[in-house]
Amino acid sequence: MIDDVATDGSTSGEKSMPAPTRRARRVRMTGKERREQLLDIGRALFADKGFEGTSVEEIAARAGVSKPVVYEHFGGKEGLYAVVVDREMRQLLDLVTGALTAGHPRELLEQAAFALLDYIETYTDGFRILVRDSPVAQSTGTFASLISDIATQVEDILGLEFKARGFDAKLAPLYAQALVGMVALTGQWWLDVRKPKKAEVAAHLVNLAWHGLENLESKPRLIGHRKS
Repeated sequence: MIDDVATDGSTSGEKSMPAPTRRARRVRMTGKERREQLLDIGRALFADKGFEGTSVEEIAARAGVSKPVVYEHFGGKEGLYAVVVDREMRQLLDLVTGALTAGHPRELLEQAAFALLDYIETYTDGFRILVRDSPVAQSTGTFASLISDIATQVEDILGLEFKARGFDAKLAPLYAQALVGMVALTGQWWLDVRKPKKAEVAAHLVNLAWHGLENLESKPRLIGHRKS
């Protein structure tokens, strides 16, 4: 009778010896790699749970490191959050300003609307972080301040259009804030509903903005009884 051969090469009649345990090699990260890993983990947690709902313990656990490693790189949760927010703000601002190339003013409105909606669609976690309030928002920037930065880019374009039409160019910043704010607030709403489709949302935004600008009165009047 032939003995069955065990998977370790011994026969069933022999006492099999335990195979030596192979310890998995732990890959060490460079300081830069570890920092990027912590930023990615922190970004996902802040988007999901918010600043208050995220702890250094959870960040460290997900990264497979001890809490002091997080403190070593960022000084704590606040420092990590500040870097995440700063990155997202620069990403969105670069997308919007980069989209404002040239062409007909109506096309510029389309480009600005698409840039914000593209960011929301591609960097959803980042947008969720930007529109949340947090205790460190005052030191790292707010969504309102970001919108103001984008509006500054738009007001230069509006200023030229106002001059060409004989309007008061000093009012361009007001209209820039109104236009960018309209797109931004609509974007916050679209973040969760995702209906209608992005191109349709952009078309409706531009429809409202453009036809409002096209029929703009040089000296608008109030029709109600209140005058101040």
